[in-house]
Amino acid sequence: MEENQSYNPELSNIYGANSETVFFPPKPATPEKAVSNIWLRSLVSLALYIVLGYYVFKSFNILILITLIVIIHEMGHFLAMKAFRYKDLGIFFIPLLGAYVSGSKREVSQLQSAIILLAGPLPGIIFGILFYFLAEANPYLSLGGISYYTIGNLFVFLNLLNLFPVYPLDGGQLLNRVFLEEESWVSKLFVYLSAAFMLWIAWKSNLWILAIFPALMLMRLRTDKQTVTVENKMEEEGIDLNCDYENLKDEDYWKARNILVTNHSSFKNIPPAPPYEYDRNEEKIMTAIQGMLHRHLIQDLSIAGKIIIFLIWIASIAAPFILEMEMTFFNQFRF
Repeated sequence: MEENQSYNPELSNIYGANSETVFFPPKPATPEKAVSNIWLRSLVSLALYIVLGYYVFKSFNILILITLIVIIHEMGHFLAMKAFRYKDLGIFFIPLLGAYVSGSKREVSQLQSAIILLAGPLPGIIFGILFYFLAEANPYLSLGGISYYTIGNLFVFLNLLNLFPVYPLDGGQLLNRVFLEEESWVSKLFVYLSAAFMLWIAWKSNLWILAIFPALMLMRLRTDKQTVTVENKMEEEGIDLNCDYENLKDEDYWKARNILVTNHSSFKNIPPAPPYEYDRNEEKIMTAIQGMLHRHLIQDLSIAGKIIIFLIWIASIAAPFILEMEMTFFNQFRF
């Protein structure tokens, strides 16, 4: 987007240059996100994940195994989101911490969200159980110099951790999305408690890199508070936030833009209109406004449906223990 791009003054003649009609330039068009660019960033993040991971694990075989487990986990989320027609999908790796799948959708279903969140850890736990019992049948089985017993343990351990009811793990997101009201004070309290718990884990395990998660969570809560304030001001001005960006009126875009740059700390250096000129950071402004257009959460899970989801969740966590698997990796969390 060009810096300080303004509307064509000749267009004002259409509306009458000397009249009281105010001309609002067209809102910026949403840039098309090339699939190739998304996957290029995914591959770059994967490369960084492997390079930095090698300095931690020192074993290339273990690193490849953990990376494969993470990829299988994220592919479960990815395929479920693709099946439910999410847009702009991509898998991004966070060195030393894990990975996540990004995607966008206007209408978010509770049922679909539950399936997406469970589609990551469940296949990994199933794989882990299969490898474990293959090792029980033949203790000498190995792959790449790693015993089936170790492979099964790692599959179960990493995916089981993700089911714990701690935000932003899959289990925490499942609890927040399906069983709590996301905008309620109970949900916010849950996020604060999750941040405190993760800080405690980082302290007890001396893995201070884990403190990145609670720091990001608290920053997001602060940003969300500003966002709610800005959204309320937009609604007070009569701006319809219950629409897609494509259907947002040009006039409403510029009104929303003024409210955003006036009330949000991230855009405090951008002057409000008039003059109606695009800023060099206009794409960031546009993205922020898009994020404030209300997402519709479809409450399509009945009480019975929630009970079924809860039972699947608990059964997934309990299965390795019921099958009496020896999960030695959990010993490091016994403080």
